Amino acid sequence: MTAKLDSIKVRGRLIADEPMARHCSWRTGGNAERFFEPADIDDLVEYLGQIESEETLTWIGLGSNLLVRDGGVAGTVISTTRTMNALSWLDGARLYVEAGTPCAKVAKEAFKRSLGGASFLGGIPGTIGGALAMNAGAFDREIWMLVESVELLDREGNRQHHDHAEFSTGYRSVSLPPNHWFLSAVLQLETNAARDEDDVRALLGLRNASQPTGQASCGSVFKNPPGDFAGRLIEAAGLKGMRCGGCHVSGKHANFIINDESASAADIEQLIGEVRSTIAEKFGIDLETEVRIVGQRIARYESGGAR
Repeated sequence: MTAKLDSIKVRGRLIADEPMARHCSWRTGGNAERFFEPADIDDLVEYLGQIESEETLTWIGLGSNLLVRDGGVAGTVISTTRTMNALSWLDGARLYVEAGTPCAKVAKEAFKRSLGGASFLGGIPGTIGGALAMNAGAFDREIWMLVESVELLDREGNRQHHDHAEFSTGYRSVSLPPNHWFLSAVLQLETNAARDEDDVRALLGLRNASQPTGQASCGSVFKNPPGDFAGRLIEAAGLKGMRCGGCHVSGKHANFIINDESASAADIEQLIGEVRSTIAEKFGIDLETEVRIVGQRIARYESGGAR
């Protein structure tokens, strides 16, 4: 039995039945049973101490790599972007940054100081917390290349500091213990790099030219399989433009799915499944999703399949 909303004392914003379409870049999905924007980390710790230990917690940043099913999300959705977004320089090229800080902001702050190594973060549309959890990357670089140390929060509200060496990282993967979440990180940037405005502009220009920015998508849907690219496989299978309900495979970049006609989450999830099954049939490759899918399905979805 979860505690009633009016019995929980917080300084941040805590509401019931919040539409998650407002908080996801795909602009679809059901409601969160509870939606919490903590005032700060201490407020979040206080909240964890007031709810039942079995309550489900779902952390989100900008919602740029997230699909919320139409039945919504049980428990509490914790949103970090409006409040847990502090950023401060420690010394030299070392940067403290909280989980809710947009990756693009880190790239801009490094650029202002003529520091190198972080320009690729300008091509990641999420937050530092989400980037740390999946070892997000762009343009052949990954965020854990910059990590010196991190701070975690566990289910009981305990804060823990860990060095980079305590984690195993790989392509879109990090060895994060269960029921632990990233609160912040210290990033080590490059002190001997010249300020290179052309490099930053070139990276963002490449992203804008090759990806359907400004449309309702989650970024890359699938991880790249070893030695290949998911987008290349999807395009080779002739799936650009493939549609299911109100969404379709982008004609600009085949690893993007666009919500262009008020698609349901079920439309998008079905199209993801159709693409996976087609690639498995044609090439014998099982594509893994990069997008995180959460929540509950509603009544069985039948649309007649993708087309």
